Amino acid sequence: MSLKNFFLRISAVAFTLVAAGCAMPPPTSLPTPPATSPAPGTNPLPPAYPKMPLEQARAMFVRDTAAAYGLDPQAIRAVLDRAEIREGIINAMARPAEAKPWRDYRPIFMTEARIAGGRKFMADNADALARAQSRFGVPAEIITAIIGVETSYGANKGSYPVVDALYTLAFAYPRSGDPAKAEREDRREAFFRGELAQLFALGKETGFDISQLKGSYAGAMGWGQFMPSSYREFAVDGDGDGKRDLFNSTDDVFASIANYFVKKGGWVRGAPVTVRAAHDPAMAAFEPEALDPIYTLAELRAQGYRPLGAVPAGAPMVPLRFDGASGPEYWLGFRNFYAITRYNISKHYAMAVYQLAESIAGRDIPPLPVASGTAPAQ
Repeated sequence: MSLKNFFLRISAVAFTLVAAGCAMPPPTSLPTPPATSPAPGTNPLPPAYPKMPLEQARAMFVRDTAAAYGLDPQAIRAVLDRAEIREGIINAMARPAEAKPWRDYRPIFMTEARIAGGRKFMADNADALARAQSRFGVPAEIITAIIGVETSYGANKGSYPVVDALYTLAFAYPRSGDPAKAEREDRREAFFRGELAQLFALGKETGFDISQLKGSYAGAMGWGQFMPSSYREFAVDGDGDGKRDLFNSTDDVFASIANYFVKKGGWVRGAPVTVRAAHDPAMAAFEPEALDPIYTLAELRAQGYRPLGAVPAGAPMVPLRFDGASGPEYWLGFRNFYAITRYNISKHYAMAVYQLAESIAGRDIPPLPVASGTAPAQ
């Protein structure tokens, strides 16, 4: 359920989630011999392939994927023979929305239409959302906001063939040409190569005809935009029919998104997400790169932060700074904020989901207090 920078072409052979795709009913699986697949959350392929022509890299991929998942090499080859390297996917990866400053990113998702659509979606799916909330402890408005951000409540699940998206990023990942970024770009290429392999495993396990699946330019699928590895690891059967269908079953979709938050993000039932803060302008803002909530309130007070709302006793936090329309905005993120970032590793994404959820639930975020960016810490 998303996943999401970069630049190069097909000759360069060698992680964001994002919205996009049409649901396709799953027909038949690939013919495969029985085998025990590696754990869904692992990448069984080599971390990097040597630089080589595309055909050689593909041959290595077919060999490694067939061995890892007990698949028929010819069936893998047949799917890849129909796959295409798509320039549009390469270009899209160079324009991630998360790279925008908060003042430009927020208006993309915090619109009257999206808020109204979320309220209607919650009302139309109240019973199924309540079941997921009761089972996993993730509020219905958070689940709704994820779907609102990812696919506009199911209206835009993506139009890219998932095979093509992952094939492009596995074998023609865009490169910047910057030596300092080469290692990260290698890791990203290896990630997408692993996701392409996981897609074949998903087809084996679910019976999906993977060549018919549509999704985002990064290969995310369904109402909640799960990458193949996340689909295998976190999707659950919410309606009790024995299947995990994130394309057509809203019960499965809601339960799977909530399960993802709990299992991968460590969502804490009934706990807050974030609280607005003030920061002492006489002090340099402490902005850790990692989003893990590992700081105590005392430690953050020493760094000039003061919460402008209730903070649970002993709750670890992470300080957050956003470039807002009216100047810097300061927040303190709790464990549940971190859980949202596990869906998409971006503080902008997590804050957009949180604020959209609050508005959907009728708790609009008030305007930025005048003293928010200037009040001294106490």
